[in-house]
Amino acid sequence: MQKLLGISLDMKNNYQAVILAAGRGSRMGKATKFSHKCLTMLNDKTLLNWQLESLTKAGINDITVVRGYMSEMLVGDFKTAENSRWAETNMVATLFCAPKFEHDTIISYSDIVYKSNHIKDLIEKDGDIVITSDIDWYSLWSSRFEDPLEDAESFQTKGDILTEIGKKSKELKNIHGQFMGLIKFSPRGWEIASNFYKSLKKNLQDDLDMTSLLSMLINKNFEIKVSFVNGGWCEVDSYEDAMLYESLLENNSWTHDWR
Repeated sequence: MQKLLGISLDMKNNYQAVILAAGRGSRMGKATKFSHKCLTMLNDKTLLNWQLESLTKAGINDITVVRGYMSEMLVGDFKTAENSRWAETNMVATLFCAPKFEHDTIISYSDIVYKSNHIKDLIEKDGDIVITSDIDWYSLWSSRFEDPLEDAESFQTKGDILTEIGKKSKELKNIHGQFMGLIKFSPRGWEIASNFYKSLKKNLQDDLDMTSLLSMLINKNFEIKVSFVNGGWCEVDSYEDAMLYESLLENNSWTHDWR
């Protein structure tokens, strides 16, 4: 069977992707007053274009962008869904504004850029819910924060099984990696996560962030697998992040170069 990037053509045609792009990105400050965070330019392309490029290089052409803030600006060769309550809700509510997943689906945050091989690794990793984690996170966080542990969250695993995520920690031993904002759901994994979300009270649904959802699913004894990578991505949480990455790209050996 013919393959592309190690993925059979039959397999890649059964994959879809959802980019979560409803929020404004308030930590971007004035940069998102008249634009959208995922339209931030980085190395001559928008964040959104980098994401679309990586997904299509990995063989995924069925892509949906969940919009909210400045939705009219997010147009292109992709489907759209809407989170009309984007200003009142968090990331998980945006996730469940996407249509029901009929195939294995890659979820991507809209403020990250990443190598297409990271998507391939997610596709090839068995599991109903699989997340990508960077084991070289400390070098990236060290370039962004005076104290990387002020922003980093706990991330513990047993082999390739996630055992803890999303807590504050002052000890590096509790941080085996950092969640990147890439997730794979099988249809079964989607049903489990969706049913759990629907069981929550409305205020909890609105406030729920992604790492909290993952943590709750772990506490319900649902298995979450981890696909580990070593650099090759970054997140743009602030305008300063984008400027930093532009300068770091001048170093040809920068481990988090995603291109």
